[in-house]
Amino acid sequence: MSLDILGQVNWLAVIVGGVIYFVLGALWYSPALLGRQWQRSIGWDAEAKPPEMNLMSFLIPFVAYLVMATAIAVLAVASGTDTIGEGVILGLVAGIGLSLMHYVVDAAFDPTKPQPWTWFAVSGSYNAIGLLIVAVIVAAWR
Repeated sequence: MSLDILGQVNWLAVIVGGVIYFVLGALWYSPALLGRQWQRSIGWDAEAKPPEMNLMSFLIPFVAYLVMATAIAVLAVASGTDTIGEGVILGLVAGIGLSLMHYVVDAAFDPTKPQPWTWFAVSGSYNAIGLLIVAVIVAAWR
């Protein structure tokens, strides 16, 4: 595989996938869904003043989601993944086999989180589902 594969990527699908991943995160970590559980899991005092958010607080994750969507798109091209069903398989492999397992290791070895397994459940499932959605988008849009 070479970088020439980037010419076969559907960049609109990458952008749409990255945007959806980002929006999913805004919803997922909102107080209406799992934000409070996530805050408790990391020891965030709900009564304390939250840290100031600036443009970089949102730009860095957005760029990271675009990079992840690009990686999934490259894997889709390299593996010939071009149907919704194949996208689901690619998304499960990346989401569970790579991302979720990374969160398992972090939860097992991070002594600073008061509730590491709640953190794992919230953050790990968000990223596994996000990668699954991205994989389906880039596969179906090939």
